[in-house]
Parts: sequence; structure tokens; C-alpha cells
Amino acid sequence: MSARLSNLFAALVFLSMIAALGAVFLYVPTERTMGLVQRIFYFHVPAAISAFLAFFIVFVASIQYLRTQEMKWDRLALSAAELGVLFGLIVLITGPIWARPIWGVYWRWEPRLTSMLILFSMYVAYLMVRSYGTSSARTPRLASVLGILAFVNVPLVYYSVNLWAAEQQLHPQKIALEPPMKYTLYICYAAFLLFFLFLLQRRLELEKTADALTDLQQQLSDD
Repeated sequence: MSARLSNLFAALVFLSMIAALGAVFLYVPTERTMGLVQRIFYFHVPAAISAFLAFFIVFVASIQYLRTQEMKWDRLALSAAELGVLFGLIVLITGPIWARPIWGVYWRWEPRLTSMLILFSMYVAYLMVRSYGTSSARTPRLASVLGILAFVNVPLVYYSVNLWAAEQQLHPQKIALEPPMKYTLYICYAAFLLFFLFLLQRRLELEKTADALTDLQQQLSDD
């Protein structure tokens, strides 16, 4: 991506985030039952969707790397995994902040929270494999297998409110949103998606630069 397009994309991301913040704090009405804390919902849910998207990219890129052994897929998987962990951390932080005034505690070991924590931990393990593994091709292959297996937990997290009995659940299964709340949520979805794509593009550029530097150092050492 050229510098001009990159700058335009950055400006679009910035404007979308401003629009999302304006919608959350100025446009959408305060929810009658939960009050102001309900506004965390507009960050919590898009962050979760962004994390799931990142993990899906890891899944596809890992399959492609095992199939083709092309480093571009390995770079994509690593970059997406880092962003998935970042957005997953946002989910795990905003969730307890919302839960404290609603549930009375910051954390309950209910199905969706527990499965999300397990999913987050699996991709942290993926990044640890990448960080502490050797420089041989074995590390990307091992990480790819882990990236594929870890994705199995994503549908489990998403459908957890339907898989367990209602008495085990604290997460609401369905939330009826008024039109302003729906519009605000859609704006936040778009803003988070653009932000995710922007970070992914920048992270890929950084990974390409790091690989080029490693190749250059290898050439200098061989000479």
C-alpha cells in the first residue's frame, strides 16, 4: 500500500472511531435497566467479533502455510494472532468492568466467560511458541497446527449461551435493541473492523521489514 493510501486509510479509521465514540456517548440513549455501564456493550461486542475474525484469519493462513510452505501465510497468521490476542484482552477487560455493577462480581465461571478465557490462553500459547521456538521451519509448522486446533474453540465461545442450560448462564442469550442502539452498534462494528484491518496491514508491513532485515543480516554473515 502506498504512503498516500495508507494515510487516507488512517484518516478513515480515525474518523470512524470518532463517529463511534460520538454515537456511544452522545447519540444512543441510556439503557433503562443497566444505566451508563451498558455503553461498554458497544466496545465489548465489536472487540469480540474482531478477535473472532483475527482467529479465523489465523486458521485459514495456518492451513495455507502447511499446504504451500509460503512465508507470506506464516506472516499473516502471526500478525492476525497478535491482534486476536489484543482484541481478546479488550473483551476480557471490558466484560468484568460491565459485570461488577450488574452481577455484583467481576468474574463468574460461567460458560461464555470461561470458554473465552480458554480461547485467549490458547492463542497466547501460540504466540509463546512463536517467540521461544527455534528459527527453523519446525516452529512455524508447530504454530500452524496450534493455530488450526485453537480455532475449534471459537464456535464453542460463540454458541456457548445455547449449548449450556439456562441456569448456568449469566450472559443474555438475546438482547432486544431499540433502533438507535442498533445503529450505534453497527457504527462500532464498522469502526472496529476498519481499525482491525489498519492494524493488520501495519503489522504485516512490520513483519515483512523484519524478514528482509533478517535476510540481509544472513547475507552479510555469509560474506
